[in-house]
Amino acid sequence: MKDNSYLKSPDLMPVGHDKRKISTFGFAVMWVGMAVVLAAFAIGGEGVSSLPLGWVIFASLIGCVAIGLFITIVGDIGIEHGLSFPVYMRAPFGTIGTHLPSVTRGIAASFWFGINTYFGSTAMNGILNILTGFDNWAVCYALFAGAQLVNTAIGIKAVERFADFAAPAIILISIWMYIVLTGEASAQGTNVWNWDGIEAGAGSAVTAFVIVIFANMGFWSTLATDIPSLSRFIKAPKYERNWFKRNRGTMVGSMIALPLVQTFMVVIGAICFIALGNFDPVVALQQTAGGLVLAVLLLMIVLAQWSTNTSANVIPAATIFSNVGGPKIPFFVGVFMAGIIGTAAQPWLIFSVLDTVLLVVGGVLSAVVGILVSDYYVLRKRRVNVPDLYKHTGQYRYFKGINAAGLISWAVGGAVAIFFINFSFIAGFVTGGVCYYFLAKYWWFKKYKQVEIEDPSDDKYLGITVGRDWEVHADEAEEEARPEVASMK
Repeated sequence: MKDNSYLKSPDLMPVGHDKRKISTFGFAVMWVGMAVVLAAFAIGGEGVSSLPLGWVIFASLIGCVAIGLFITIVGDIGIEHGLSFPVYMRAPFGTIGTHLPSVTRGIAASFWFGINTYFGSTAMNGILNILTGFDNWAVCYALFAGAQLVNTAIGIKAVERFADFAAPAIILISIWMYIVLTGEASAQGTNVWNWDGIEAGAGSAVTAFVIVIFANMGFWSTLATDIPSLSRFIKAPKYERNWFKRNRGTMVGSMIALPLVQTFMVVIGAICFIALGNFDPVVALQQTAGGLVLAVLLLMIVLAQWSTNTSANVIPAATIFSNVGGPKIPFFVGVFMAGIIGTAAQPWLIFSVLDTVLLVVGGVLSAVVGILVSDYYVLRKRRVNVPDLYKHTGQYRYFKGINAAGLISWAVGGAVAIFFINFSFIAGFVTGGVCYYFLAKYWWFKKYKQVEIEDPSDDKYLGITVGRDWEVHADEAEEEARPEVASMK
């Protein structure tokens, strides 16, 4: 029997009901910070170059509500079973195969950490320059990165507490920012609500509208894949069979807080572009405000990037790296690995190229979302043989740790998503999910029987719905593999 300790890192064990500390309100507050990112400003700036502001807002709301629904759907994996993203990925990809899509997401999250940290460090540098005359963004980057990483390494409760502190400031300063930028546009004789930018024909306007929708969806497709790594810490009622009631915490945050906050940030980016021809609020604010007012406005950027990075980037990346390295890479080590990788990407030098790469990665990961939904809901019907996820010779061993149905479907779905890049989320999601369903059901699972599919028992394979906290012990002896699981027929 091979050593399977790498599957049982303490940070990857199922989270029990009494260890879930994030309330419905707490998760909504976390979204207030997560949704304030440079990408949202860019979507608004690019959107109003082809559409009136009202249509940009409408398209943004549609896209955010849609991706919020996908996030909630996938989040049930964490709510029901207390499982993180990379651990559940052993089911559709295998105990070894999970590393390929997981690490892809982990690297993307690390890169976003670098981008958001750079964005926040420029705002921090602006504040210090105003208050003290200091001007060195590299030092600000190091300090800002270090503070975020330490905050995340302390644990999920520290992340939530920071969000509780940051969210009210972000909301108030965002409103203030809107007033400042709208006033700047008015001073130039421009009404932001009547400004229609570059006139576009009906065809190009429709295309621009669709692009805004899928831009909002594509950006958060990364979090839609690994939301279980966060949702496993969200409070949920035991013995609750109603899906909507059980997932209320995730739903309120992802389908109400996310659309409202991100759309407001899209509006700010759009007004920046209308007033100054630049969607970057750091640049815009430095042109429109000064002194203490500017310092306070820039503080919102710093707080927002901090809140976004800890929840949406560092936690998922650290969880994934811990899954790859096992006990040798505990969560706090994964946190600093994310920081090193994000910094090594040098976002201050290759931002434009990196942004394109990350958009492509977001499209590719949409296929993973489709595979997760197909595997968890359609094939397993939410039932999971959780103990075997932590066994080297369990049913998820498949063929040498690989579920070929998952990897093939991911490759096909990812390729389709890239080909239809403007519609990447839907293209990748549908293709990956449908492909996986047929390959798994009619090929792979014929060779490697899945007990929860053969015997879909609630009592054996459901979690919080039947009041169960899954318990897996690191020193637990592993039974011999079943012949049909361990070898290819």
